[in-house]
Amino acid sequence: MIVRISGEDQFELDDGETDRLNELEAVVVKAVDAGDKSAYASAFEALLDHVRTVGSVVGDDELEGSDVILPPADTTLEEASEDFTGEGLIPD
Repeated sequence: MIVRISGEDQFELDDGETDRLNELEAVVVKAVDAGDKSAYASAFEALLDHVRTVGSVVGDDELEGSDVILPPADTTLEEASEDFTGEGLIPD
């Protein structure tokens, strides 16, 4: 699976990471739905950190389509409310 963090890089993650990504994203969605800025900031950072940690950076010379595009790290709660709704960004 290829995950892009907008404004950063693309990361290749093992398909087995899908469940964990969905778990992390569910926490983000819950915080967004609750309007909890602190919980959102913590949950979103955890999601991005997971992608950065377990993923391998896709080189600039490799053209890969992204399966998931995550918003940039500086996305505010208000901006996130447009993206992290319903079933979220990460496909099951």
